[in-house]
Amino acid sequence: MNAVLIAVTLMLALSLSRIHVVVSILISAVVGGLVGGLELSKTIAAFNGGLGGGAGIALSYALLGAFALALAESGLPHAMADGLAKLSAKSSNSQRVKWGIVLAVLALAISSQNILPIHIAFIPLVIPPLLFTLAQFKVDRRLLACVMTFGLITPYMLFPVGFGEIFLTQILLGSITKSGLDVSHVNVMHAMALPALGMVFGLLTAVFVTYRKPRQYNMDVLKAVEREDSRYTRRSLSVAVLAMVTTFIVQLCVDSMLLGALAGFTVCVLGGAVPWRQADSVFSEGMKMMAGIGLIMIAASGMAEVLKATGDVASLVTQSADLIGNSKALAAFLMLLVGLVVTLGIGSSFSTVPILATIYVPLAMQLGFSPAAIVCLVGTAGALGDAGSPASDSTLGPTAGLNVDGQHNHIWDTSVPTFLHFNLPLMAFGWVAVMVL
Repeated sequence: MNAVLIAVTLMLALSLSRIHVVVSILISAVVGGLVGGLELSKTIAAFNGGLGGGAGIALSYALLGAFALALAESGLPHAMADGLAKLSAKSSNSQRVKWGIVLAVLALAISSQNILPIHIAFIPLVIPPLLFTLAQFKVDRRLLACVMTFGLITPYMLFPVGFGEIFLTQILLGSITKSGLDVSHVNVMHAMALPALGMVFGLLTAVFVTYRKPRQYNMDVLKAVEREDSRYTRRSLSVAVLAMVTTFIVQLCVDSMLLGALAGFTVCVLGGAVPWRQADSVFSEGMKMMAGIGLIMIAASGMAEVLKATGDVASLVTQSADLIGNSKALAAFLMLLVGLVVTLGIGSSFSTVPILATIYVPLAMQLGFSPAAIVCLVGTAGALGDAGSPASDSTLGPTAGLNVDGQHNHIWDTSVPTFLHFNLPLMAFGWVAVMVL
C-alpha cells in the first residue's frame, strides 16, 4: 500500500473521530513513515527535520494574532459590531442587514489576500464581536466558514497580487519552468479562471442551498464569552486605521507578514491605542490566540517531510501513470485526485505545488497537454485539498473565529462543509479546464 494514501486516510479518519488534529498528524506521520519503509528513528528524524519548515509561518501567525488583539484593544471591532447592531435595530429589513454582514465578511476575506494582506489575522479580530448579532439572525456558521474559506483561497488561485503573486507567479510558474517547460507566454489568470469559477459555484451552493435555513445557537453561552465592552475614541480608531495601513505598506515593501504585523502592533502601542503598561500582556495573549494554528502547521510540515522521505509521493504518481495509458481524460482526473490527497495531508497548496510539478510536468508534456493546460493542471491539483484539510490555515482560521463559544466544531462544521462545497466542484471544473485548454 502507498504510504501517502495510508497516512492521509488515517489522519482524516482520526480527525473525523474528534481526535485533536495535532495528535492525528503525529500518529499518521509515524504510521506513514513505517509503511513507507522508514525505520522509526528515521521517521522521527524526518519529522523533526520538517518542523522548521512551518516555524516561520507559525511565528508570522503568532505576531498577526498579537496585532489583531492590539486592534481589538483599540475598540475597532466593537465599534464595527456596535454600528451593525444599531443598523439592525433601526432597519425594518433584517434580511438586508444579515446579507450585508455576510457580504462584508466575504469582502474582508478576499481583501486579506491582496489589498490588506494579513491573511487569517482578521478573523479573530472581526468575527467574534459579530457572532451575537449573527446568532440573532440565526445565520448558520457553516455558511460563514464556507464564505471565509472561499475568500482565503480563490484570490490566490486567480489574481497574481499579494499571496496570489507568491502562489501563481513565484511557486506555480516558477516550479513549472524549473521542470523544463517554458510558460512565459501563458496567461495564468486565463488558465485558472475556470477552476476559480468552480469555487464560485461551491460558494453559491453553500449560501443559497445547503445552509440557507436558520440555525439556532445558545445565546446564553454567547453572552457568557463576550468580552467586556471596549471603550473606544475617535483617536483610538484613527490609530487602528493607521496601524492597518502601516501593516499593508510594510508587508508590501519588504514582503514579510512578520514585519508587517510587528509594525502594526508598534503603531498601536506608540499611538496609545494599547496602553504601554498593557503592551506586554496584549502581545502575549495575542500570540496565544494563534498558537494553536501555528502548532498544527508546524506538525503538518513535519508530516510533509516524512511523506517526502518515503518517496511514495512520486510512487503514487507513477502508479497513477501506469493506469493512464494514452488517455488524457483519465490522466487529468488521476493527477487532480493525487493532488487532492497530497494537499489534504500536507495542508498547504503552497507546499504541494513544487512537489507535484516535478513529476506532473514531464508526464503531461509526454501526453501532449498544452502549456496552459499544464499550468491549470498543476495549479488546480495544488489548490485541491486546501479547503477541507484539517491542517490548513484556510480551515483553521475560520474555526478560530467561529468557535469562541464552543458551538462550532473544526472538523464537522468547517473541514467537512468546505471539503464538500469546494473540492468537488473545483475538481470537476478543473478537469474540464484542463481538457479544453
